[in-house]
Amino acid sequence: MDFTPTEEQAAARELAARIFADLSTHERLRAAGTGSDAELWKALCGAGLPGSVEETGLLGLVLLLEEQGRVTAQVPLAATCVYGILAVARHGTDEQRARLLPGLRDGTTVVTGAFPASGTIASREGRLSGAVDWVPWLRDATHVLVPDEDRALWLVRTEDAARVDPVELTAPWSAARLVLDGAPGERLGEGAAHADVLAAARVAFAGLQAGVCAGSLARAVEYTSVREQFGRPLSTHQAVQLRAADAHMDTETIRVTAYEAAWRHDEDLDARGAALTAAWWASEAGKRVVHAGQHLHGGMGADLDHPVHRHFLWGRQLDAHLGCGTELLAELGDLLADGPPADGLLTDGLLTDDPPADGLLTDGLLGDRPLADDLLAEGDLS
Repeated sequence: MDFTPTEEQAAARELAARIFADLSTHERLRAAGTGSDAELWKALCGAGLPGSVEETGLLGLVLLLEEQGRVTAQVPLAATCVYGILAVARHGTDEQRARLLPGLRDGTTVVTGAFPASGTIASREGRLSGAVDWVPWLRDATHVLVPDEDRALWLVRTEDAARVDPVELTAPWSAARLVLDGAPGERLGEGAAHADVLAAARVAFAGLQAGVCAGSLARAVEYTSVREQFGRPLSTHQAVQLRAADAHMDTETIRVTAYEAAWRHDEDLDARGAALTAAWWASEAGKRVVHAGQHLHGGMGADLDHPVHRHFLWGRQLDAHLGCGTELLAELGDLLADGPPADGLLTDGLLTDDPPADGLLTDGLLGDRPLADDLLAEGDLS
């Protein structure tokens, strides 16, 4: 496997980095409060970045989300690309692609996903009923992708929902509670579409966590390099160096497992186990990194207005969104117990016909559950 970005992927990442750096400043984020940044979203769509994911794939999206995470930009990039552009491009009919993709590319159509909804949404002859306690970016969305109790995927217009009640989460994700009461749904995909979209979503949000962690660590390094204690910078103290080194290794592990899972997805290999691996690292290691970033800021880390606190909130929200580590491991264990798929590959890189890249077992620890309903809401960090 080769994670080296193509020219197109590298160009899209560089353009995204410039746009995020220019428009997602601390001052603009503070002014946005808990809402989305409409000007930033317009700039991203005007530059063609969401639409570029059709060509650059899930790995290209992960690279874009890393740049978003570095600055905690408040736009529905992950949701609309993974539940909208990639889902429609991979599983939609020719008619659906022709009708939906133009609006998704220019940002006038925004899709989010109510995952996991299995067991909570019932469908009867194309009419959906039930509730999902919170859905990220639902307040911005024109459509929501909803799995029913049989894991069939339905695209529902938010205007057809019985209720969309705003919910404030730990991070400012413009979330809302979705209530459906006989809402008409449009079927998207067949068979394995649910597993494919869920795996892609896990990988996308893991890539976002890699960027959040990288941004938190960069702020900590900058702060400890200039903040002095007992006449010398904090960064010269061994305890600080070790904490930062651990955070760096965790961040790199989140990144490489997300890259592997995205690569497998783009190559049409079974990516379920690799996605679970990336999700576990993003959840478990991600919260360690953002805690370290805040800790290394000392008393400044307790300032709710300090930029590093925003990384802490995003890291904890992504930890909750991706799922409890023990449940992720349990799901991965169940997947492994089912045996290798027909292509002879054990789906998460643990055992293949060839040794893993660089001799590393990139998924030897991890698992995940479907993006859970019992996530941290209302600012609860417990």
